[in-house]
Amino acid sequence: MNIPFIAIGASILSLLWAVALIVSVLNKKTGDQTMQDIANAIQEGAMAYLNRQFKTIAVFAIIIFLILGFALPANGFLIATGFLVGAVFSALAGYIGMGVAVRANIRTAAAAKDGLAPALNIAFRGGAVTGLAVVGLALLGVAGLYWLFVNSFGLSVSEAPGVLIGFGFGASLISLFARVGGGIFTKAADVGADLVGKVEKGIPEDDPRNPAVIADNVGDNVGDCAGMGADLFETYAVTLIAAMVLAASTLTDKIGQTGIEFPLALGSIAVVSSILGIYFVKLGDGSKNIMAALYKGTLATGIFSGIGFYFATKYMINDINIFFATVVGLIITLLINIVTEYYTSKEYSPVRSIAKSSETGAGTNLITGLGVGMQSTFPMVLIIIGGIFAAYWLGDHSVLQSGIYGIAVAAVAMLSTTGMVIAMDSYGPITDNAGGIAEMSKLSASVRENTDLLDSVGNTTKAVTKGYAIASAALAALVLFQAYGEELMKHSTKEFIFDIADYRVIIGLFIGGVLPFLFSSFLMGAVGRAAFSIVEEVRRQFREIKGIMEGKAKPEYSTCVDIVTKAALKEMVMPGVIAVASPILVGFILGPLALGGLLGGVIITGLLMAINMSNAGGAWDNAKKYVEDGNHGGKGSVAHHAAVVGDTVGDPYKDTAGPALNALIKVINTIALIIAPIIATKSLM
Repeated sequence: MNIPFIAIGASILSLLWAVALIVSVLNKKTGDQTMQDIANAIQEGAMAYLNRQFKTIAVFAIIIFLILGFALPANGFLIATGFLVGAVFSALAGYIGMGVAVRANIRTAAAAKDGLAPALNIAFRGGAVTGLAVVGLALLGVAGLYWLFVNSFGLSVSEAPGVLIGFGFGASLISLFARVGGGIFTKAADVGADLVGKVEKGIPEDDPRNPAVIADNVGDNVGDCAGMGADLFETYAVTLIAAMVLAASTLTDKIGQTGIEFPLALGSIAVVSSILGIYFVKLGDGSKNIMAALYKGTLATGIFSGIGFYFATKYMINDINIFFATVVGLIITLLINIVTEYYTSKEYSPVRSIAKSSETGAGTNLITGLGVGMQSTFPMVLIIIGGIFAAYWLGDHSVLQSGIYGIAVAAVAMLSTTGMVIAMDSYGPITDNAGGIAEMSKLSASVRENTDLLDSVGNTTKAVTKGYAIASAALAALVLFQAYGEELMKHSTKEFIFDIADYRVIIGLFIGGVLPFLFSSFLMGAVGRAAFSIVEEVRRQFREIKGIMEGKAKPEYSTCVDIVTKAALKEMVMPGVIAVASPILVGFILGPLALGGLLGGVIITGLLMAINMSNAGGAWDNAKKYVEDGNHGGKGSVAHHAAVVGDTVGDPYKDTAGPALNALIKVINTIALIIAPIIATKSLM
């Protein structure tokens, strides 16, 4: 059976299904002219930002393409070509997903006039387009390039996976800049809008009188739609490639081509499962339990994937323990979702404790929120290490006798629900925008009630998907780390042992441990600087444009959009340089052992910081919404003002620094894998 062809076919099916969903969504009604004007402003701002961002990234991409082509000793231009394809496919997935999201928002708002169920249907199908585009293009890139490298460029089956790492690096670069730039944009606009609009002027979040309201709605899309799409595109592609590289390095004498192509088979099954799972997301008659409806789709996807994994394992490897390793990946996904929802949903005690503490002011709100975020790392890490232990044991006790391959299989299986996870994440900005359009268009209270219900769940789904992205990044990075060690051994006669007693490894650990702090400091500072500019601009407009507060004059929305666009593009450069330069400098100056230590340090510290930041930020956000629902004094109370401050701090935590750490971890590990053949024999130490 030709597994690469099956994977290519599955990826094409995914893309065709995405097209069908696009047609279905775009055929829905768009509402009145006022709604259309607001939606058009959001759409124009989002696409303008994305165009300018990718033009900026293109300069870096061309430079890196040339460096890879000329600097790498073997297959340089094949790796460089894969790099360009990975970057283009990741960008294309972002364009497709966000292009639909900024058109589905108005249709969701219009459908909310007819009820909650029709609005949910449009919002989720709009998000599903991003999910199917991401997994379809990622699988197409990996399977297609693998087939081309073997059949058109004469590489052996065991050589091709190592060349595929270029595709993963291209995806990683786009992910880094999309997460960093999008995160700075969305949170600078959000913070600026909240501090002046909500706190100083006492107007609602999506009030058309707020000059930053359009920038805020644009930011939801560039951060949580394009940003998350690029993040999981990279994780999906890099995990497949890392598993294939590992199989090529360690299993050629046991299972050969079958072990290398097994991850592609799992990816193909997952695509079909995601398509089926989409149609399980629907509300029952009179039901308002949106989260349950979304979980039905995720659970269905996992069950279909598990069934498919059983038959694929039986046919290709015929070892029940390898199948159980895939089940471990599915269980990790389920548990991560449950724990993240517990710490970030307003239905549970962590968020409610933050809301309660807000009664005594912003100080206690911040202290409690920080505590919740820190505590949430413990159960998340227990789940991850439990999964690592189980998958390793299963792989070690299989016919392959490879514990690390068991972990790789679990990581690939965990990503089988990527299409559904991205659909849930992209659903968030669609419903957020729908609520903004409904409020700015002054639609009826019943419509706004429906969009509020959708938006409230969207906050939780965005938090849950970030937890999923972080956990999947951890497993992917672990597999990449092992592949890095195997690659060093392949290109040198020396034995590389990452011994903690070796001073070079210790130095690397400290450098890797501090990088997430340095990286995050740049991002938090960038949001602060950009938000300051927005605050000053919003205050200027309220001061100088007479009649805004009375609704007689229209704010200059485009000015705020332009300010955060320029700030995001300018501020994303330094974090990008840190991510790309640090493994290269450490690898060539301090050597491969120090770089191995760096990888270990950045994985551990980056993982813990990302969990803490994402969950604390999500908890602060929903604590604010819990107060706004009428609890602890409701809107305008002391608790509300304190909760807004907490949310303001949490915004760059959960939507800028936290998610961007995923990209940092994987970019550094991917670059290490690319330069391993060189530094194995050429470094100063």
